[in-house]
Amino acid sequence: MESRNFQLDTEWNMIHYPKQPTGFGVLIIGDERHYVDEKSSFWTQNEGKRAMIEKLKNEGYTVFYSNLYGKNWGSERAVELAKRLYEYMIRMEILNEKIHLLAEGMGALVALKLMDEMKSKIRSVLLVNPVLSLSKHLEQEKEHKFFYKKVLKELAYSYGTEITKIEDTVIKDNQEPNSISNGLPVQIIHVLSGNRAYKQSNILKQLSVKWEDAASPVTVTYMLPEKKQQIGYQMTKFFKKNETNL
Repeated sequence: MESRNFQLDTEWNMIHYPKQPTGFGVLIIGDERHYVDEKSSFWTQNEGKRAMIEKLKNEGYTVFYSNLYGKNWGSERAVELAKRLYEYMIRMEILNEKIHLLAEGMGALVALKLMDEMKSKIRSVLLVNPVLSLSKHLEQEKEHKFFYKKVLKELAYSYGTEITKIEDTVIKDNQEPNSISNGLPVQIIHVLSGNRAYKQSNILKQLSVKWEDAASPVTVTYMLPEKKQQIGYQMTKFFKKNETNL
């Protein structure tokens, strides 16, 4: 069996099995286009993402992820479901209890909360073009009125509040992090593609100074779009580096 889809709560989840498992698991937390249904997922339908899954499987990793209520923007119910998925995997599959996290874009908001709440269960964290701060992200989106309104609607739905209350109920709890690692090894890969990505790179450079001052084990790699195929190699190299202590 190469993969399996199943439901937790109302949400579909998917597991990808390697032919020669090493016992290490990778939880993927996707960006805003991420989805899982009863038969497939964004990560099986998108060519680039499918190649990353195959790379992980070829290296012996059991890969799993959830729909997480769609565009969740780091909501608590998405975090709780991710924790339930972890508990399910440890109970049902033969896996080392310390897993790797792979989060992209918006998925980093869930990953950051999991790093706080599941520190002892996480081995390492790889973030690709992460949204690390809702407040900073919304500042950028204000320049694009259509997208700004769209994100506000998604936030209101995900957090179960009114659009007019977003800043008071959500943004104040999702400020720019001075330290993101909590002692866990973190690698950030930032692909420099488009105007927004370059603005985000400036934020990362500012944060890198803070992380360095705090001696946080965070490394940042900048990558040109034509080099994106190297993400799979960078990813497995980073994960394996953090598997010496079981």
